[in-house]
Amino acid sequence: MEKMKILIVESRFYSEISDQLLLGVKRELDSKKILFEVVSVPGALEIAQAMNIIISKDIQLGKEVGFDGFIALGCVIRGETSHYDYVCSESMRSLNYLSMKYNLCVGNGILTCENIDQAYNRSHVDKGNKGGSAAKAALALVKIKKNFRI
Repeated sequence: MEKMKILIVESRFYSEISDQLLLGVKRELDSKKILFEVVSVPGALEIAQAMNIIISKDIQLGKEVGFDGFIALGCVIRGETSHYDYVCSESMRSLNYLSMKYNLCVGNGILTCENIDQAYNRSHVDKGNKGGSAAKAALALVKIKKNFRI
């Protein structure tokens, strides 16, 4: 792939899970020698907000967004209240909104799990490696966008 730059926005709420997701992404991007930056936010709801803040300046200036692709990383684990449902729904909705409105290539690595064991199994690089999967998804979208650019 030609030179590209990816922005990774990661939630640190479950830091051990986030560390594994980020490791999976870094391995995938490093293997392809792709440049990236990492921005950390407190929780999953802040991921799309951070992306919006970062891309807004370019958009307001009429410039092309400074990143070829984006990767969202985080984890939401079901608790005893309905908060889980709202965080999952709004995180996904916000990412999809940004990607569609601004034609962004977003790999979604926000895990939505019933318990910490599921999160561990999905995030760990030697198990589910969903960080690596999110990186692959973002790169596939970047490739499509570059091939069909008008």
